Amino acid sequence: MSDVIRAAAPGDIAAIARIYADAVKQGTATFEVDPPDEAEMARRMQALAASDYPYLVAERAGLIAGYAYTAPYHLRPAYHWTVEDSIYLDPPFQGQGIGRRLIRQLLSAAEARGFRQMIALVGDSTNKASIALHAGAGFQVIGTLQSVGFKHGRWLDVVLMQRPLGRANSGPP
Repeated sequence: MSDVIRAAAPGDIAAIARIYADAVKQGTATFEVDPPDEAEMARRMQALAASDYPYLVAERAGLIAGYAYTAPYHLRPAYHWTVEDSIYLDPPFQGQGIGRRLIRQLLSAAEARGFRQMIALVGDSTNKASIALHAGAGFQVIGTLQSVGFKHGRWLDVVLMQRPLGRANSGPP
């Protein structure tokens, strides 16, 4: 089946908010506990777009199957060249290779913008699908932050993964 990976647009917000709300309510990939409304999701997307961070959607048969974006890893100036990724898929589309296509395009878009490192903070060390997705895209496990979140009645780890981009640390930005 043919998927289209493209820049997210304001018209995608309803689908993005719905996909994220499911992840917030049902999953442990995000440590947010109350799903943000569409207005907040639009504000977040606009803020990232205004700072030229890639924000993509995967479309299949006219439906938004998932989305991915980069955001600042930390806000202090020396971190400017390091980004954190986020990827969420609508449950009916999980396990179909859409995440791999999204992450490949996200990596390419981040490299094109001159970013040098991408960090993945995988919520829940039992999230084998996300860990495998990132490993398949060249991320290495750097470590595990143990029991740093509490959600759905249990303590959750965060698996820290990292992938160099472009020239990485081979010279100044």
